[in-house]
Amino acid sequence: MKWNRITIKTTTEAEDVIISALADIGIEGVEIIDHQPLSEQDKAQMFVDILPEGPEDDGTAMLNCYLEEEQDLDSTLEAVRRVLDEIRTWMDIGEGSIMLSDTEDKDWINNWKEYFHQFTVDDFLIVPSWEEVGPADRDKMIIHIDPGTAFGTGMHETTQLVIRQLRRHLQPGARMLDVGTGSGILGIAALLLGAEHITGTDLDPCAASAVKENLQANNMDESRFAMILGNLIDDPSVQEQVGYDRYDIVTANILADVLVALTPEIPARMKHGAYYITSGILEGKQKDVEDAVTAAGLKVCDITRQGEWVCVTAYKD
Repeated sequence: MKWNRITIKTTTEAEDVIISALADIGIEGVEIIDHQPLSEQDKAQMFVDILPEGPEDDGTAMLNCYLEEEQDLDSTLEAVRRVLDEIRTWMDIGEGSIMLSDTEDKDWINNWKEYFHQFTVDDFLIVPSWEEVGPADRDKMIIHIDPGTAFGTGMHETTQLVIRQLRRHLQPGARMLDVGTGSGILGIAALLLGAEHITGTDLDPCAASAVKENLQANNMDESRFAMILGNLIDDPSVQEQVGYDRYDIVTANILADVLVALTPEIPARMKHGAYYITSGILEGKQKDVEDAVTAAGLKVCDITRQGEWVCVTAYKD
């Protein structure tokens, strides 16, 4: 089978932002081609110590997205154009051009497994299904995760920021709402920390099957994690299913502009004393999210950072 390939030419600085935005419109598994040298952590994840010298980093990046032939190419291209046009209003994305080509069949879903290996986030150990847990790590909180076509392995700084805030603020017996749940990793971490029940929402139908598979991989009761497909921002049916005055913790690891639109819907879902943990925020967008949180009647209580990413945590009196 042939695949349609959409190639976006952009900058290395814009890679993460564009990839996150593409995930929000249902495009997963983006292939990155750039000339950035690997960090020591990257090399460790790939079991690589020495790499041959490559071309000098010129700050450009090519992002390849692959669509099956039967997928609606025209509507997908239009959605990609809208994403790039929106991002370029507040960030330099370089050329931002889109090229279309095709390629022969390839196992795009599974090839990334060559580079994804177990790693720790503080006292959590995140392990893919094809690796074993060593004796020295069996006292850690272990999360077995296979993201497949749904976003979220825990390797990204934004996810790690949220996990650390959950470690700080989640109390045993808590009920949590996770907006944009993806692979379910945040909900699974919360269950390990003692949460009673998770409600997850996502726009991508792949998230429902990914969450189910990852719950099974962790031997967790599937009835403790309810998945709702749809948009909490503007879908009355989703809003009713999510409910009101129900949650002790709300997490949203999404792009800042989506957080700004989402946040007015959040306080009504929260109990008094509940926490709202937001991530996916580039440093330049921190104030926008803080302003949205404050305007919604919540109080910012903590700002944490990792790399160029920010996590804003607030609570409801």
